[in-house]
Amino acid sequence: MNDLAYLIRQMKAPRIAQAVSRVAEQARHESWSYEDFLTVLLDQEVLARQAQGGEARIRAAHFPARKTVEDFDFTYQTSVRQQVVLHLATLSFIEARDNVIFLGPPETGKTHLAVALGMKACLAGHRVQFATATQWVVRLATANHEKHLEAYLRQLERTPLIVIDEVGYIPFDAEAANLFFQLVSSRYERGSVVVTSNKPFTAWPKVRHLRG
Repeated sequence: MNDLAYLIRQMKAPRIAQAVSRVAEQARHESWSYEDFLTVLLDQEVLARQAQGGEARIRAAHFPARKTVEDFDFTYQTSVRQQVVLHLATLSFIEARDNVIFLGPPETGKTHLAVALGMKACLAGHRVQFATATQWVVRLATANHEKHLEAYLRQLERTPLIVIDEVGYIPFDAEAANLFFQLVSSRYERGSVVVTSNKPFTAWPKVRHLRG
């Protein structure tokens, strides 16, 4: 066990170190194979590392609050189709580089669902960035003013999912609309976007090209 403890420390696997004596005892008692013993130990380490990494990605995403799909009250908000949301929660849309748009009046759970999908993506190993439409435009305008808008958009391509909240709450001027269009068009077949808005598509006169 001393040799094993040394090797585990060299691997920097603290969860294995914590579990090895208990798992070894269980393995001897239940006559596990060597493969089963190793699988159980490695599984605990991998799960712990994934959880830790997921928490780091959630913090880096800057969500306004922690929301989950499981917390969403589908009985209260009957206009939301539960099966559709559950399908989105599989994150297949991220693998396909598709986009998701939640439309509806205020207080209908759009941001809740957008955050919930973002958090699931973080826990699944994807980088995510969350901001309101106004915040995104400020970031883009700053990058444009500093002459590195293209570099900023290329950097965002390494983020599989971005969330744009509250499109339509504040009208865009021509420059803001152009920057917003560049953000979304730069994601085409490169990454996914989740958008929430209180306006129907017909009320997006400055950005209606985004429909395609």
